Amino acid sequence: MAAMSEQASGIDVTVGDDGVQRIIINRPDVGNSLSPLARDALSEAFRQADGDPHVRAVLLGAAGNRHFCAGAGLAPRRDGGDAGPVQDKRPGDIARMLQQGWQRLVTSIMDCDKPVVTVVKGTAAGAGSSLVLASDLVVMSTEATLVEAFVHRGILPDSGAIHLLTRIVGLRKASELLMLGERIDAPTCERLGLVNRVAAPEDIDAVAEEIVRRLAAGPTVMLSLTKRLLAVSSESGRDRAFEQEAWAAEVVSHTADLQEGLLSFAERREPRFRGC
Repeated sequence: MAAMSEQASGIDVTVGDDGVQRIIINRPDVGNSLSPLARDALSEAFRQADGDPHVRAVLLGAAGNRHFCAGAGLAPRRDGGDAGPVQDKRPGDIARMLQQGWQRLVTSIMDCDKPVVTVVKGTAAGAGSSLVLASDLVVMSTEATLVEAFVHRGILPDSGAIHLLTRIVGLRKASELLMLGERIDAPTCERLGLVNRVAAPEDIDAVAEEIVRRLAAGPTVMLSLTKRLLAVSSESGRDRAFEQEAWAAEVVSHTADLQEGLLSFAERREPRFRGC
């Protein structure tokens, strides 16, 4: 197992012999909120996973059980109040900051060619909830919650929250979650389709590991192209969607994993995919 730990950023990364890259947000003293350094290190971890042929799936988690990620956090001002997002900023600075920072991070998760499984043991708030929304599969503790906290600070929902929420839960429910900012418990998250599994705290790691290892042992190219097609499914017309599907199927047809899948079916055994 290779380890890549960035002590300064608080983002710990390991790559196991099972083909899983495990990423831990290790900043529990600040609610696992992401400083610019931590945010960019997290983006880089997903880009590394995307380009590493030894990585076949990614598991994202966080230290402790109280917070998954509290978003960007708000730094205190000298007078003791909360620092507003426009403090000491010039026109255009906020847009650039979002594009190069949180939007870049969310995009790195969505564009990672490897399936991303996120395990949520505590509160995912604000921009931290966008990490959950951008993931492919999510396992959530029965004691965890998700809250779109932007409205409580008068901040426009960012980090892709509007786009992601609308795609997952629809316009009406996304409006409610973003405009009221109410805390959502795990069973409700599962009912709304925000997460895939809800597990007891003592079981959540085992559930998440079973899923991510299953993905890592799967047909990697096929899973990658399925992820890409899912990402554009709501934005493509029928003709375009069918064209993309056909060409993706063409690519998969030349993989060793497809041949192994067909052979294992004929031989009535479990397939042994190699990710190529």
